[in-house]
Amino acid sequence: MKARVSGGAALMQGNEAVAAGALAAGLGFFANYPITPANEISRVLSRELPLRGGVFIQMEDEIASIAAVIGASLGGLKAATATSGPGFSLMQENIGYASATEIPCVIVDVQRGGPSTGMPTRPSQGDVMQARWGAHGDHPIIVLYPSSVSETYELTIRAFNLSERYRTPVILLMDEVVAHMRERVMLPLPEVEVVPRSKPKVPPEMYFPYEDGDNDVPPLASFGEGYRYNITGLFHDRLGFPTLRPDEINPWLKRLFGKIETNLEDIVWCEQELIEDAEVVLVAYGATARSARHAMKLARDRGEAVGMIKPLTLWPFPHIESIAERARRIIVVEMNRGQILGEVERLVHGKAEVLGVNRMDGEMVTPLEILHALEI
Repeated sequence: MKARVSGGAALMQGNEAVAAGALAAGLGFFANYPITPANEISRVLSRELPLRGGVFIQMEDEIASIAAVIGASLGGLKAATATSGPGFSLMQENIGYASATEIPCVIVDVQRGGPSTGMPTRPSQGDVMQARWGAHGDHPIIVLYPSSVSETYELTIRAFNLSERYRTPVILLMDEVVAHMRERVMLPLPEVEVVPRSKPKVPPEMYFPYEDGDNDVPPLASFGEGYRYNITGLFHDRLGFPTLRPDEINPWLKRLFGKIETNLEDIVWCEQELIEDAEVVLVAYGATARSARHAMKLARDRGEAVGMIKPLTLWPFPHIESIAERARRIIVVEMNRGQILGEVERLVHGKAEVLGVNRMDGEMVTPLEILHALEI
């Protein structure tokens, strides 16, 4: 499946944009197990990645896929996998392992209706909380969410950049609508940075893989480069060996969370539109943001002060508390039962009314449904 290209313009599918963005970011290894509706990503990469000197492997299942990705990343390659809800569930333990061991990798979850096998070819936004809390224990995570094909290309590159910069797994969430729709994309996008991995500048005998570094992120030596160190999912000291000492565990945990929490300005990306005078603010992400934007325009045309917030970084969730100081109502639009609705309610502390517009029957939320909520 090839995108049709005319000059710098490409008519590209969302899943194809994931593959193109990953290649532009320097992807060197991709392992996955086939699953609808993410298959076009592996189809493109199975052809294109080997042509660029990279490695593509179809694994026996999703658990093996994420395990192979972690190993390839430790070997020095930018590594990724792609899946959908059922496979994403199987990957959770190893996503937690990658978070604890601070191994960069990118996981693409093209969501479909659930639970269980659900509706493989219909859209959903039901994995939002699983992306944040699917792995057991407290752990930081970065989750990005595009609403267009061009954003998909750009956020895929951003996912690799953030993963390498902060030594952490990054999840790119998508819904089936954006994954399978086609839009005109201008490639390459201007001013898209590609971040290389930070390497140690000290000899092997002086290297500590879990020592404090710039922005709480220590450099990562690749296996095979002469640096020997231990990797374990157990709480570990600065050499990577297991420890039960609180004076080693607490500083490590502080750094693990601190590298994300102290860099929110670099990590969190959120678009705001017409909120300066808005009495009602729509909060929407992914494909639902497209319906919400159209509803906002229709409401503005009939004289209603409606604005919109679209988080492209879903976790850490943007600080939107200030909206409640001036808006009387916040309407959260989602293809689930209200997974971000609860987060918005937590943040605004009752200072504004929070309502949800929700569908989980495999159909898009329509602009008319959102307009109806404005009339309540």
